[in-house]
Amino acid sequence: MARTAPAVPKERRTVYRMLRAAAETWNGKPALHQPSGKGAYRTWSWTEYLHTAERAAAALRAAGIRKGDVVGLASETRAEFYLADLGIMTAGAVAAAVYTSLPPGEQVRALKACQPRAVFVENPRALRALEQAGLAELGVPRILLAGEEESAVTFQEFLAAGERALAADPDLIERIQDEISPADPAILYLTSGATGEPKMGLVSHNAILANCECGPPALPLGENDSALVFLPSAHITQRLVLELLMIRMGVPVWFSEGLSKMPAELRSVRPAFFVAPPRVWERIYSSITTEIRKKPAPVRKLFYMGLGVGSEAARARAQGRQPSPWVKASLRFFDRAVFSRIRGRLGGRIRVAASGAAPLGRDLAEFFSAIGLPLIEGYGLTEGGVVILNPLSNPRPGSIGKPLKGVEVRLSEDGELLLRGEMLFSGYYNDPAATAAVLRDGWLHTGDMAEIDADGYVWITGRKKELIVSSNGKKIFPARIEGLFKLEPLVNQVMLLGDRMPHVAAVFTINPDAAVSLGLVPAGTPLAEAARAPAVQEEMRRIVARINRQLAQFEQIRRFRILDREFSIESGEMTPTMKLRRGKVISNLREVVNELYPGREEME
Repeated sequence: MARTAPAVPKERRTVYRMLRAAAETWNGKPALHQPSGKGAYRTWSWTEYLHTAERAAAALRAAGIRKGDVVGLASETRAEFYLADLGIMTAGAVAAAVYTSLPPGEQVRALKACQPRAVFVENPRALRALEQAGLAELGVPRILLAGEEESAVTFQEFLAAGERALAADPDLIERIQDEISPADPAILYLTSGATGEPKMGLVSHNAILANCECGPPALPLGENDSALVFLPSAHITQRLVLELLMIRMGVPVWFSEGLSKMPAELRSVRPAFFVAPPRVWERIYSSITTEIRKKPAPVRKLFYMGLGVGSEAARARAQGRQPSPWVKASLRFFDRAVFSRIRGRLGGRIRVAASGAAPLGRDLAEFFSAIGLPLIEGYGLTEGGVVILNPLSNPRPGSIGKPLKGVEVRLSEDGELLLRGEMLFSGYYNDPAATAAVLRDGWLHTGDMAEIDADGYVWITGRKKELIVSSNGKKIFPARIEGLFKLEPLVNQVMLLGDRMPHVAAVFTINPDAAVSLGLVPAGTPLAEAARAPAVQEEMRRIVARINRQLAQFEQIRRFRILDREFSIESGEMTPTMKLRRGKVISNLREVVNELYPGREEME
C-alpha cells in the first residue's frame, strides 16, 4: 500500500495545510511536470510546490488582497495554474477560474460578474485577447503565468515580490492560516450552464478536504504512480480530482500539451491514472475499430473472437461470478495476442481509467471492460463535489457506482437524486434564491433522475429538466437514447426532439473522417457535402433502424436530419464541457425542427 500523508484535523482544514502535509511526506519527490518543449519537462518537487504557493500567497497579501477577496484565473491547465491556484487559496482568497474555451468576451463577462481583485492569465496572446474584450476595465493587477507583456507582471516577478514579503515577515503564512476557518470559501466554480445561465458556486476549504478524504479508500494510487491531465481547470473533475486529490494522495501530475500530442504522451508518461470525458473514449474506440476494419479477414476474426471472450469475462465479473475455465484460458491468449497491444497504445500502465464530465454510454463501457481496461464511471457536480464512483473491484457498466465514504444518497418521490454530506457547496455567489432552490433541509437536489438497485449502485436515467413528454403523455429521457449512438463511428453528435410532439425526431452531426474510412465519401470531402451524400444518409438510416430495435415503440426515432455543421461553443449550443444546450439548439434550428414536424409552426 502506498504511503499517505496525514489527514488534516477537521477543525484545521485548509487547502494549504493539506499541501503542507503532502510536502512534509514526500519532500523532494516530483510533484508537477510541465512540458517545456522538444519532449523536455520542468519539474517541481513537493517542497517547491509548497514554497511556490507560499510565495504566491505572500505576494497577493502584499498587493492588498485579503481573506475572502476573489482572484481570477484565465488559463489552460498547466503547472503554473496549480501553483497560482494554491497560492490564492493559501492567501485566504477565493480562486475563480474561467473556461478558456469560451470566447474572450464571455470570459471577461464571467470575471466581471465576480469582481476579482487580481487576475492570473496564461500568456501574452491570451492577455491581449482578454484586454481587447474589456479586461482592462476591471483595473486590477494582471499576472502572466508564462511569457512577458508590458501591461502585466510576470509570474517570476510576482513570486519574487512574495519572497521579499516572506523575508520581511516569516510568520505571515501561519497568521493567514489562523485567520481562515474551514467554512470559509476557497473556490468559486463557474457552472457550465447546460440548462440556463451560468451560476457561480462557492466551495469551502472544509468541503474540498472532506471530498479529498473520499479518495484514499477508493483509489489505489500513490507516489509511484502518475496522472496525465488535460481537462479544463474550471471544471470540478479536473480541479478536485486531478489537482487537489492528487495532493492528498501524493500522485505526480504530468501536463499534456494538447489532444494532438496525447497519443505520444500516453506512451511516454505511461500514466497509472487517466481521466477523460466520454468523447475522448469514443474517439479512442472509433480509432481502434476503424483500424481493425482495415486489417485482413483473419486478424478481424481474431479481434472479434477475443472481444466476445472478453465480454463474457466482463459479464461474469459484473455478476459476481467466476468466468468458466475455458473463458479464462482463452482470455489469457487473446489478452497477450490482441488486447495488451491496444492497452500499450495508452501506455500499458493504466490501473484506473475513468470517464468524467458527462455520462458514458453503457456499450462503450462494456467494450473497454472486454479489452481489459474497465472504465470507472463516477458522478460529481459543482454543487455537490465528486460523490459516487464505481468500485474498482466490481464496476457495473452503465451505472455511476456507489456513494463514496461520507456521502448519503436518496431519491425524492419523483425519482430525483438527492445528496447530503460535508462536501456539498456553500451556495451560489450572490444568489440566495437559487441556492435555496437546490439546497433544502441539508439535501442537495441534483436535477438528475436516478434509480438505486438492490446492491446500492446508482443509475442515472436522465435530467429532470430535459425530460421529453410526448403529446400522448409518454415520458422519454433523451440522454439514455442518445448514449446508444456513442458506439457508431459515423455519429459525432446527436440530439433528440419531441417534447409535446407526436413522435421522437433527432438531429445528427457526423464525423467526416469516419465517413471516409467507411467508404461513404471520398477523402477531402467537405463536411457540408458529406452530410448530404446519399451513402451517408443511407448509413444513418441503417444506424437509426438498428438503435430503434432496442427501444420501446414510443421512444423510437421516426424522422431525422443530418446537419451540415457541428454543434459548437461559438454558436451557444455547447457548454465549455461539451454538454448540449438543448434550448439553444432548438432556437438555432427552428427551420429544421419545423421540417421534422410539418404543420407545426413552433416548438416551444
